[in-house]
Amino acid sequence: MEKSSSSSSLGPLGLDIAQSFFKPIQHAAPPSRTKRHAKISVIGAGNVGMAIAQTILTQGLIDEIALVDVNPDKLRGEMLDLQHGAAFLPRTKIVASVDYSVTAGSDLCIVTAGARQGSGESRLSLVQRNVKLFSRIVPQLARYSPDTILLIVTNPVDVLTYVAWKLSGFPSNRVIGSGTNLDSSRFRFLIADHLDVSAQDVQAFIVGEHGDSSVAIWSSISVGGVPLLSFLENQQIVFTKETLENIHKEVIASAYEVISLKAYTSWAIGYSVASLARTILRDQRRVHPVSILAKGFYSIDGDEVFLSLPVQLGRSGVLGVANVHLTYEEAHRLRDSAKIIAEVQSQLNVTNLVLSDNNSSIAS
Repeated sequence: MEKSSSSSSLGPLGLDIAQSFFKPIQHAAPPSRTKRHAKISVIGAGNVGMAIAQTILTQGLIDEIALVDVNPDKLRGEMLDLQHGAAFLPRTKIVASVDYSVTAGSDLCIVTAGARQGSGESRLSLVQRNVKLFSRIVPQLARYSPDTILLIVTNPVDVLTYVAWKLSGFPSNRVIGSGTNLDSSRFRFLIADHLDVSAQDVQAFIVGEHGDSSVAIWSSISVGGVPLLSFLENQQIVFTKETLENIHKEVIASAYEVISLKAYTSWAIGYSVASLARTILRDQRRVHPVSILAKGFYSIDGDEVFLSLPVQLGRSGVLGVANVHLTYEEAHRLRDSAKIIAEVQSQLNVTNLVLSDNNSSIAS
């Protein structure tokens, strides 16, 4: 449908703001050709993968979902369990295999597979094991679905999204990490809980690393369209920086608390990723804080790092980065978060893995 003349203009002079509101992605690949058959593949049939698959199935978003895992018995059991609920779900073909050929023709590939951290194991050691795992997963996905969008969920998600980008050879707009989309939901919930309002009426972002160096963008929070901090100041309601920091710390600690109580997280990340899938496949152009190639945005220069920024998503993946105003302190913390991620990346052997994969492709 052709866009109406008023859809991107304001005022009698017809000021076009659509192109200036978002900073565009350079060298972005166009969306894949529109087709009626929508397909998602989920790699990893663990608690997170199955929560994502189940949530997507209830939305009536796709025509086919493919599950891949290394455990054939667990995989078949999960497939059958979902198929047996077909009478209660929108019609969707559900397939599963240990062979990546089952993912062929996917519009979106969601990767949740990953090694678990062993007792006493360093974070770097865990990252290196997951990098090796990704070297077996990502090239297969790129081979069978060369036009797909990769959505990485496995932790540490920012580093592994960078690894997936390198291994796939895809344009950066088609490689996305789930990032702080869930952190921001937790943030919105906590603020809403304090104010006794719906979390859907709270606009708030956590950006940066999905981890301890994440950054809460307090300066841009609004509730029902009302800027929160300026409202508190105008009403002379006393609040301290420590109060704000404690809410942010509670966001960071949320996942650890859930894991300590039930051994893993699943439902919230399932809702979060399903929301991203809907935005992408339905070309809804909503803004989500997700992990993307951040170089060139918000004065993040130097290393090629993936971290979460407020991003407009659509059918071709990342469409642009929202120009959200940051205070000096918020911008400084965001750049510090990028440096922390870059330090971890510098200790990995991603280049050799990419060269090794390219050589094996040539040999085959």
